[in-house]
Amino acid sequence: MPTRVRRPHLRLATAPLWAALACATGLPAHAAELTVEQLAQRLKAIEQRLGTAAPADAQGDGNLADLDQRLRIIERKLELQAEDSAAKAASTPVVSLSASKGLSIKSPPPGDVEIKLKALVQADGRFFIGDEQVPQNDSFLWRRIQPSIEGSWGSLVGFRIMPEFAGDSATINDAYLDLKFDPRATLRIGKFKSPVGLERLQSSGSTGLIELGLASELTPNRDLGLQLQGEFAGSTVSYAVGVFNGAVDGRDSPTTNPDNEFEYAGRIFLEPWKNAGGALQGLGFGLGASAGDRRGSGNNFLPRYRTPGQSQFFNYRSTVLADGASKRWSPQLYYYRNAFGLLGEYVSSSQEVRVGAAREELDHRAWQVTAGLVLTGEDAGYRGVTRPNQAFTVGSAGWGAFELVARYGRLEIDDAAFPRFADPNAVAAAARSWGLGLNWYLTSNLKLVANYTQTQFDGGAAAGRDREDEKAFFTRAQLAF
Repeated sequence: MPTRVRRPHLRLATAPLWAALACATGLPAHAAELTVEQLAQRLKAIEQRLGTAAPADAQGDGNLADLDQRLRIIERKLELQAEDSAAKAASTPVVSLSASKGLSIKSPPPGDVEIKLKALVQADGRFFIGDEQVPQNDSFLWRRIQPSIEGSWGSLVGFRIMPEFAGDSATINDAYLDLKFDPRATLRIGKFKSPVGLERLQSSGSTGLIELGLASELTPNRDLGLQLQGEFAGSTVSYAVGVFNGAVDGRDSPTTNPDNEFEYAGRIFLEPWKNAGGALQGLGFGLGASAGDRRGSGNNFLPRYRTPGQSQFFNYRSTVLADGASKRWSPQLYYYRNAFGLLGEYVSSSQEVRVGAAREELDHRAWQVTAGLVLTGEDAGYRGVTRPNQAFTVGSAGWGAFELVARYGRLEIDDAAFPRFADPNAVAAAARSWGLGLNWYLTSNLKLVANYTQTQFDGGAAAGRDREDEKAFFTRAQLAF
């Protein structure tokens, strides 16, 4: 008969077994103070949970050899479970969902395949004051409904697809591939924003006011082409240079190249103190430019200019043709320091035009300055207020972040445009606009906006009179993630 281990003095001799049992089975550290019989009962319960219990007639009578054998079986069971969990983790995609970043699906390690689902939704209200001479429609509308799919497919390929469902018909805003050879050299192919205008390059959900200013009317929006871009010197120097189908001022390019001419565009931007800290850390400045030829008539070749209230105030006569060189250049800068932000740019856009035998190179110019102050103390930035210190919560002290924004700008049409190429009784020769806005960031992805803008004109009405001032009050509810 095997000797029953009941004597208290045997506890000291069997302490290593208790320690191993406690480690393998998750028992508390004081398990070494239990008797063999008590540990045998706990071991039996653990075996039942793990499915390793032996038949009743083979479980022994609680001696040390029996406990040791059963403990080894449990240890091996736990090892197999750990190996199985590791194998599953190595072959299971990682799925994450957050309010600010949307849905992300990443491949198993090394995780070089990732798909992100995001969206930008903007619902606007537009209301005009004192518009007797040039009536505008007060209305509510969907300004943007833009779901997007972006991510990486291996370490070399990045991509983005963003349709637009607001408006009368669906279209594709962004659709491009990035070949990421190096942080200093990435080749982008497809449809995306042209690298000329500073305010144009901001995300549509991050601009200071609801609609872009007058200077942005002279810069192209999205275009089809290929672009080499990258960063140097610790991201303090960034550049982009590319060849495109060519887009008129303030608009997207057509889906094809209608005149068989290309446009070359580029931008260099410097942030010398980005990594140094201090008062100049948030200062950035650069130059954007484009050049090409444009030949044809209609909206794909000649621009129309709009106010921040989105009403058209300048267009060419229907008989005018774009017929030659098109050039733009735009010095630009921004400065962000704690709660303060400042963005400014100047744009010159010239185009050779023709009516019959009469030719002219017209040079239109614009500038604007936008300043903002975050009243609740969060940091201002080119991407807006990314996260309030205290998100708005009903019934609590959190109110989100509040930002006050002001903008002033001016756009001047070349004097040589009148009267041969544009009708002075129908379109304005210049526009000056100022605006005030209040941005309420309730959370990192919910934003409410109210803007008032007022635009004055030189000319634009019959008999050489000035067109009436445009006074517009715009509101916006925005969801972005």
